[in-house]
Amino acid sequence: MPERKKKGHDFASNLGFYWKKSRRFRVGIFSIVHDVLFIIAGIFSAAFGLESFLLPNSFIDGGATGISLLISEIFSVPLYFLIILVNIPFILLGFKVVGKQFAIKASLAIIGLAVVLATVSFPEVTDDKLLVAVFGGFFLGAGIGLSIRGGGVLDGTEVLAIYLSRKIRTKIGDNIIAINVLIFLAAAYFLSLETALYSMLTYLSASKTLDFVVDGIEEYTGVTIISVRSEEIRLMITEKLGRGLTIYKGKGGYGKNGVHNEYDIIYSVITRLEISKLNTEIEKIDPNAFVIMNSINDTKGGMIKKRALNH
Repeated sequence: MPERKKKGHDFASNLGFYWKKSRRFRVGIFSIVHDVLFIIAGIFSAAFGLESFLLPNSFIDGGATGISLLISEIFSVPLYFLIILVNIPFILLGFKVVGKQFAIKASLAIIGLAVVLATVSFPEVTDDKLLVAVFGGFFLGAGIGLSIRGGGVLDGTEVLAIYLSRKIRTKIGDNIIAINVLIFLAAAYFLSLETALYSMLTYLSASKTLDFVVDGIEEYTGVTIISVRSEEIRLMITEKLGRGLTIYKGKGGYGKNGVHNEYDIIYSVITRLEISKLNTEIEKIDPNAFVIMNSINDTKGGMIKKRALNH
């Protein structure tokens, strides 16, 4: 009898192990498909906004896309070429600041956008300047937002803003504003003041749409995780994401027969570029984990700096 019980226990343990491994594999595949679909949708949305609204009317946007549009307008260089060239420094910086996986996804997304711009023709929708500014920014912002939902970016300026915030202790939002002010001043000088003003409206439309697409998530996101597998999640956050965290004791408020479960509650701060990866990893470990996310305008101190990843 003891031998039978042992065999039964071993069989149950092996079955549980393979089921857990299978579930992690399925979650991983779903995550890849999810990210790819979001990035592809983002590429086509951004390309539509550029070719159907902004390019025919010589409007620009902020960030790396705005720099590419401005150079393209002044020197008549193909936009698809500039989209890659201008973003190369930001991708290299992203590798250092965020990690290898992000840099790979961002590179593929930007190359995909360049390929679509070079090979797919979109019709010009309107020449009304107000409609061009609003809807050009809308589709471009939606495209960038969708790519962020997929774990990548179509515009690398945000990575530079994060980097500067760590080096010179300034807010990320202030850095983004400063970069775009320079771009729009250049547009006013090389193009016209009217074009620069409409381009600012384009940028506002794009930025508000981007925030809407990514559910209003700010530069940093505070994450609270309650799980029975808190130790595994702790190791994942510190080793895979390279993030610091705080653990505090908690007790469930609802319990049968007066029994309240106790938990190690995890709190960490991540950038919005890491939300997709964090959700995937938590799903692999504990699909029943209770996760709360809240927006944070900025952070100071602590282990915010991203460690280099080895995968």
